[in-house]
Amino acid sequence: MEVSENFQIKLRLGSKIFPITVKRSDEEIYRAAEKLINEKYSFYAERYPNQGDASYFSMAALDIALSLKRNEYHNDTQPFVECIQELVKEMEDCLK
Repeated sequence: MEVSENFQIKLRLGSKIFPITVKRSDEEIYRAAEKLINEKYSFYAERYPNQGDASYFSMAALDIALSLKRNEYHNDTQPFVECIQELVKEMEDCLK
């Protein structure tokens, strides 16, 4: 019997459960994302009671998006690549 690469998992986000189909190799990352979302959701629900699911999910999404964008900016290697390319060109010119 062949095992399918895709299968259905249930993710709990806040008080809702979402059945989704994922690749078996991606299940761990989906579970980690579920945990992160729920941690952020809980953080805002504790800090700002009685605001509702939509507000908590919005704040969690903003928090996670800001973290992602900060990491993108910190991991931007293009300026270093350009600098190294310029240095290599200068070295090649000197060696000619």
